[in-house]
Amino acid sequence: MVLYDRIIVPIDGSAGSERVAVHAAALAAVHDAELHGVYVVNAGSFAGLPMESSWEGLDDMLRADAESALDKVERAAEAQGVPAETHVLEGTPSREIVEFAERGECDLIVMGTHGRGGIDRLLLGSVAEKVVRASTVPVLTVRIEGGDGDEAAGEVPDDAAPESPAEADAAADSTATADGGE
Repeated sequence: MVLYDRIIVPIDGSAGSERVAVHAAALAAVHDAELHGVYVVNAGSFAGLPMESSWEGLDDMLRADAESALDKVERAAEAQGVPAETHVLEGTPSREIVEFAERGECDLIVMGTHGRGGIDRLLLGSVAEKVVRASTVPVLTVRIEGGDGDEAAGEVPDDAAPESPAEADAAADSTATADGGE
C-alpha cells in the first residue's frame, strides 16, 4: 500500500482552488501527511505592462493575492487537523511546482484541472497538463468545475475524504491512469 508523507497543493486563488485545497487536506488526513500549499507568482505575466505603469503597488498586490490563496490551504488543513506549511515561489508555475515537489521530497501533487487561465483546455488546464507531463512525483488532479458550494463553507464533500489509505490509493491510481500515468 502506498502511503503519502508530504503532499503539495499548488493553488492560484481561482474560484475552484478552495475545492482543491479541501480535497488535498482530506487526503493528507487519511495518510497522516504534511500538507504544503504552494503559490507561484508568475512575474513574467506582467512583462507586457507599459514602462509608465505604476510598479509601486504591484508587489503588495501580488503578496496579498498569494496570502489570500494560501489562506484557503491553511483553513482546509486546520479543519482536517493536518499540519500545513505555505510557500510563495516566483517563476513559471509548472516548472516551479515540479521543482518544488522533487526538491522537497514530496510524495504527491494534488492540483486542480483548471486555474485562472480563462481558456478551457480539452482535458486539463495548461499548468496542470505541464505538471502531469514533467513531474516524476505522482499527480492527482481534482476537477474543479461544478462544485456545490459545500467546500466554501469549509466542509469536506462526501467524495473528498476516502475512509482508508487503500481507498485513497485506488482513487489516485484511477486518476493517474486517466491522465496517462502509470
